[in-house]
Amino acid sequence: MWPLDPSRKEVLRFAVICRVLTLMLQVLTRFLGSSTPVVYWFPAHLLQDQEPLLRSLEMVSWKPGAEDFPPGQKVPRNSIMGLLYNWKTCSPVTRYILGYFLTYWLLGLLLHCNFLPWT
Repeated sequence: MWPLDPSRKEVLRFAVICRVLTLMLQVLTRFLGSSTPVVYWFPAHLLQDQEPLLRSLEMVSWKPGAEDFPPGQKVPRNSIMGLLYNWKTCSPVTRYILGYFLTYWLLGLLLHCNFLPWT
């Protein structure tokens, strides 16, 4: 093998360190995201405490049907879709949480399909 000059050694060392750190970050976030429900419990707790739309759905004992909504409005099938449909009336905490998860989902979808590293 040919001898490596100092600049090539530094470039190789830097590339190896960057790859190891990237790999560790991806593996750690995958482990934390898939095996730790606390990551999802905390935003759910904030949504339950801070969002008046979710509290109003908890108090209603009946399940809303298509006849309860105006003709042009979609009927939400779950509470998250209801929050997304009523984005402008949501509290800022709800907007930040939903925005974070939607951005994470969209970036992951776009980057993963283009073979870029995303966890």
